[in-house]
Amino acid sequence: MRHILLVFVLVTVVLGCESNQESKLLISDIEQLNNAISEAKPGEVLVLKNGTYKNVLINFKANGEKNNPITLKAETNGEVIISGKSHLKFGGNYLVVEGLHFKNGYSPSDAVIEFRIDEETIGNHCTVSDCVIEDFNKMHRDDSDRWVQFWGRHNTLENCYIAGKTNRGPTIRVDLKGNAHINNYHQIIGNHFGPKPPKGGPSGETIQIGDSYSSMSPSYTLVANNLFEECNGEVEIISSKTNFNEFRNNVFYKSEGSLVTRHGNYCKIDGNYFIGDGENKNIGGIRIINTGHWVTNNYFYNLKGESFRSPLAVMNGIPKSPLNRYNQVTDVVVAYNTYVNCDAPWQFGVGTNISQKDVLPPSEIRSARPLRTIVANNVIYNEKGNETIVVEHDKADGVTFKSNAVNNQGVAFKGYEGIIAKSFNVEKVAPHILLPSSDLDIEPYQGFEFESISNDLFGNSRNQNNTIGAVISTEGTVPSILDKSKYGASWYSNEKEARAPQTINISVTDNIQSKIDKAESGDIILLEEGQHLVKSSIVINKHITIKANKKGSVTLLYEGEADTPLLELHPKGFLNIENVSLKGANSQKAFASLKENMFTHFGLTVTHCDISDFNYVLKVYKESFAERITFLNTSISNCFNGLELSEETNDKGDYNTEYLTVENCTFDKVKQNVIDYYRGGYDESTIGGNLLVVNSTFTNCGAQEENNILLNHRGIINVNIVNNTFKNNPVNLVALLWGAKNNTHSGNTIINSGKIKVEENLKLKLMY
Repeated sequence: MRHILLVFVLVTVVLGCESNQESKLLISDIEQLNNAISEAKPGEVLVLKNGTYKNVLINFKANGEKNNPITLKAETNGEVIISGKSHLKFGGNYLVVEGLHFKNGYSPSDAVIEFRIDEETIGNHCTVSDCVIEDFNKMHRDDSDRWVQFWGRHNTLENCYIAGKTNRGPTIRVDLKGNAHINNYHQIIGNHFGPKPPKGGPSGETIQIGDSYSSMSPSYTLVANNLFEECNGEVEIISSKTNFNEFRNNVFYKSEGSLVTRHGNYCKIDGNYFIGDGENKNIGGIRIINTGHWVTNNYFYNLKGESFRSPLAVMNGIPKSPLNRYNQVTDVVVAYNTYVNCDAPWQFGVGTNISQKDVLPPSEIRSARPLRTIVANNVIYNEKGNETIVVEHDKADGVTFKSNAVNNQGVAFKGYEGIIAKSFNVEKVAPHILLPSSDLDIEPYQGFEFESISNDLFGNSRNQNNTIGAVISTEGTVPSILDKSKYGASWYSNEKEARAPQTINISVTDNIQSKIDKAESGDIILLEEGQHLVKSSIVINKHITIKANKKGSVTLLYEGEADTPLLELHPKGFLNIENVSLKGANSQKAFASLKENMFTHFGLTVTHCDISDFNYVLKVYKESFAERITFLNTSISNCFNGLELSEETNDKGDYNTEYLTVENCTFDKVKQNVIDYYRGGYDESTIGGNLLVVNSTFTNCGAQEENNILLNHRGIINVNIVNNTFKNNPVNLVALLWGAKNNTHSGNTIINSGKIKVEENLKLKLMY
């Protein structure tokens, strides 16, 4: 009887396994896929055969079940490439997509991956997992899209790698327009958001949850356990614009921006790491607007950001603010956080602009100070003492400090009740993590509902032996926060082995373009001494260096058609040129971007060069962007136009380069647009544009400048004009500086060239 029973059990188990076994279908083209989707049943797995699928519009419209989803996956994760004009949309329930690689293309619609097909066909309980989206940019920077757009409810983006978005629009957006999309409980977890270069204007967030007009809606989106690496798109890395969102256990590593509660209320920001490099002032922490947020158990290290990008920035609001502006901060808790080597970590009244009332309407004046805000049980350690721990841009009279400890190495700072100077040491427990190594002997403040802060940064219970700061004990396992294998797609790594550049020698009879075409990114083109005749534009579409061994030994003589550039900078074209003389025929350009289809960034560095007889030295067209453009130790003469980066005149906050540097250069007989660098539109998310002009000489320039200003940089936020000589330039002004922003000048010699004028409040067009 025992044997019969055993046989019965075994047969039952085998049959049960067979009945639960996934049904797999191998698919090799889009037509087969569409047919398979239309007939898919719960539990089925649709397997895309390895290969490249170009120009595919995948509408994943089907219905799985809670424990039997329908899955669309790669035959081998990472070996299915989606390219060209392609997108993926979900419509239905319990659908899973896994292992796809989106590259070498762009979406023909508003999103690369979207959790709806149309307004009536929405995805719920759907998941994207183990996928990669990289450099999937539209052809024009102003063409807006999202790479992942959430609709519906209970959808998940997990364990994906996403990097390189440069066009308008947040990388990820959660939309809440309609009852079907609120209370959505979406999850964005375990992803690696790789390098995102500056966009050069607003609408460059990595994650945006909601928008101004859905900002009072409940979302309950969870963003957890993600790595944000060098996400530099704009001032907001994450823009939370709805209610009840949670941000837990994320790592922000050298990312130029902040986690911002831009609109909406009642966010929980707990257990996150904000890691800077100790130098870059664009790397921020958390910026607070609105009501009821709890900021707890976070760790801030080596952050040097100021104002909007300070480690903790608590903003002033606008009285009776409209939905799209700045609501007053009220009823916020900042507790049990640790700040190590952060300059002026707490800043209040950020964004106050009462002094600009002459150029802004009353509806724009941020005068409402934070109210009922508690800052308690935090720890600050400064390896080098700082006289300013708390910065009051406006009075912080609505902020209460309780049981906070500061080791400021004995340097005195402005005192506040509840901020206590203490001597204590820190120990390094992991890379970038330094924590107090001794008991601080300060009783934690117990405010209303503080008992809900039940664990510390490392997950230790606070129920017994509780202490102030983010961590109650350094014993036990310390998380490896920068182990990239913990985040993103399992099959993908953005760690690339460095390749030694190759030097390619070019004689005066060689075709330079053909040699560049055969070169690999990073290689060096070494020009033979003498004069090289160039009859058509040299295309730069990779990282390349063109150089001569010594200055003055090589000339590129350009004989191309009028209005064409000697060196044409394409997307992904990063040029370093050294020790070369560039000479034109007065009608061409020395350097220029493409007039259109600049779908991603370029870069330019010019060192020890002589440039003469061009119509333009540099012409950057609309929707083109370079993170850095640099001219060093270079002479520019007899050119009609100089450096012209001023086509973003739609006044939407865009500009053409993040950093324009002119150092140790000479400009002689440049008739107009000597330097013309423009950013228009009034909005704080357009914090950007950096102009440095230092140790340079300008002579006989600006004779045909229509506005009679030699150096034009209207709307650029950071301008520094230092130790230059301006002689015999027939203009009224050398420069017009924006006093309310970071525009400065010093040590300049001005002879028969007008003056430098400072205008405190610059009137700009409102963007909304």
